[in-house]
Amino acid sequence: MSARKKIYLCGPIMDVHEGHARQWREAAKKLLEEYFTILDPMRRNFKDREVDSANEIVEFDLQDIRDADIVLVNYSKPSIGTAMEVFYASHDLGKFVVAFSPLEFKDCSPWMVRFCTKILPDLEAAALYIIEHFVEKAWA
Repeated sequence: MSARKKIYLCGPIMDVHEGHARQWREAAKKLLEEYFTILDPMRRNFKDREVDSANEIVEFDLQDIRDADIVLVNYSKPSIGTAMEVFYASHDLGKFVVAFSPLEFKDCSPWMVRFCTKILPDLEAAALYIIEHFVEKAWA
């Protein structure tokens, strides 16, 4: 049996209500944790905008992305950190990046369209896509 694949939960944290940043991640865990190990950046107790933690926040997130097999992206609004993580995962590391977004294609950044492998309309669709394509089926 192969090791469980890891998924990094990428999405806005700064400038969003902490409840929203946690809410979708908790929903993603419920949908995916049966099959995957989840890397949630919210598990760490850093505070954004504190000078002494800024470098740690970024480096721990980059390490999670390096450790992940798949990056699941909440592309609900423009976010500098999210865009940088997507670029790093896709361009630099060649990771599979699955996003979900309420935005219509015409409202999506060309950069996000280019560096997300797939963009789906909601979290449930993204989770089903990941399960369908990355969970090894036991054929009887």
